[in-house]
Amino acid sequence: MKEFFTETVEGGPHGDPFASSEFIFLRLLRLRPIVHEPLPVVCYPETGISGVFLVARSGLKMNKLIFANLLHRPLRSFISVLAVAIEVIMILSIVAVFMGMLDDSKQRTNGIGADLMLLPSNASMFNGVSSASMPVRDVEVLERLPHVEKVSPAIEHLSTSGSVEILYGIDYDSFNALKPFVYLAGSKFTGPYDVIIDDVLAGSTNKATGKPYAVGDTLNIMDHPFRIAGIVEQGKGGRKLIPLATMQHLMDAGDKASVFFIKCDSPANDDLVMQEIRATRGFGNNTLTTVDSWLNQMTPSKIPGFNLSLEIVTGIAVIIGFLVIFQSMYTAVLERTREIGILKSMGASKLTIVGVVLRECAVLALAGVIVGIAGTYCIQIVFLHILPTHQFQITGTWLARAAAIAFVGSICGALYPAWMAARKDPIDALAYE
Repeated sequence: MKEFFTETVEGGPHGDPFASSEFIFLRLLRLRPIVHEPLPVVCYPETGISGVFLVARSGLKMNKLIFANLLHRPLRSFISVLAVAIEVIMILSIVAVFMGMLDDSKQRTNGIGADLMLLPSNASMFNGVSSASMPVRDVEVLERLPHVEKVSPAIEHLSTSGSVEILYGIDYDSFNALKPFVYLAGSKFTGPYDVIIDDVLAGSTNKATGKPYAVGDTLNIMDHPFRIAGIVEQGKGGRKLIPLATMQHLMDAGDKASVFFIKCDSPANDDLVMQEIRATRGFGNNTLTTVDSWLNQMTPSKIPGFNLSLEIVTGIAVIIGFLVIFQSMYTAVLERTREIGILKSMGASKLTIVGVVLRECAVLALAGVIVGIAGTYCIQIVFLHILPTHQFQITGTWLARAAAIAFVGSICGALYPAWMAARKDPIDALAYE
């Protein structure tokens, strides 16, 4: 006890500030590592309890106390960290799925090689949603326009059978003319029920053989068996491409298409060609856009339900993190009522007490954020193993946002317990049973 300086005070023996209360002696022993500078003894005559004013060392020593408090109840600390981690995982996962779908669609549409897209009137900007209502014979009219090099009719069909995907029905010769396929195996269609797939799909497991897909294997599309005719590099249209005539037959669409992909003789003439198309009879009401403009419009806010889904998931996640941190810190404050009284009797200010509680919460929140980010990357590995043809995109922007949301929510959950701890009366706290 050499660190302590004492003096005679009323209610306590000279030179022995611990004699008046055994429990203060025991608890001050626990606080000895943070002692830095002794101050005179003080006594509370109405309770007969003596205390010692001490200035706690800031920085490393106080941090040791905070970590000791957290390790004193490891299960509670673990649950708090897990709650914050789940909060981060929930936010990042829903964003990763939506962003993956969005960016995958953008990359593969951009890889088609077209400069313009002509869609039916009032068509959705999302692939596969528009109806097949444009006569294929309109291709001849469009190709006669100045500066138009090639027009390729196609049907983009949103399929929800098995998994959500965009199926492409294409006129092979014109579609290949926009930007040639890069074949890794096989060749173009040789029959109406042939399909071309990309290397990502080919790398997944064929349930019938237990091996990756190969040329000649059978693939079920829209409840019909298709023979794999070729495997091409990813990035050009859909992962599955079938003949346009076959798609029209399966959809009972007649001789119609849902989109015309238009290639101009020069990107500099895009605006001129758009003006010519709008001036041509029969195309005044159609939706016409450049591919670059379409790509710029494909943002998360444009995805139906994205913002609502994100707000709901974020709200639920924040509530979970807030309640768990609140319960954890509230219970911790109740358990440490006497220790808080000792700190206050040693001269700790309300701000110091609040700082201790909030720093404990900050450690839990930081650990939870780190575990949550690591857990999200683990989920990404599992997700891509189960669904190799989909993307799970984790961006730096959303990592920062999710971390900030979780951290701020956790700190808010600790504010009331911290305030409650700071306002405790030291006399009542020391007498707490």
